Amino acid sequence: QVRLVESGGGLVQAGGSLRLSCGASGRTFSSSAKGWFRQAPGKEREFVAAISFSGYSTQYTDSVKGRFTISRDNTKNTVYLQMNSLKPEDTAVYYCAAARGPSYIDYERESIFGSWGQGTQVTVSS
Repeated sequence: QVRLVESGGGLVQAGGSLRLSCGASGRTFSSSAKGWFRQAPGKEREFVAAISFSGYSTQYTDSVKGRFTISRDNTKNTVYLQMNSLKPEDTAVYYCAAARGPSYIDYERESIFGSWGQGTQVTVSS
């Protein structure tokens, strides 16, 4: 099983940037796809972005396309989420997740992710 720990959250003004990191332990880190989800107060958790085990394939939810970039460094067992042009509606707890397999056609289903981090708070002020 992969253990995940997120970091990099915080308070930022609208238009600003943050980079989230997700460190992982476990032998299978490089062989599984990774994803970022978020949950805003009073809302269900939603898919944000995902990346295949190799890093060649990525997927984003429409609301963050062109603003967020997911990447990974398998030598450091770390996945990143670079968030630019942040908006107040991006405010949420952000969760890192490890998929059960190396790549998928559609990453939006939570059921394909078997390990989750504790989350990191991102707050964007207007």
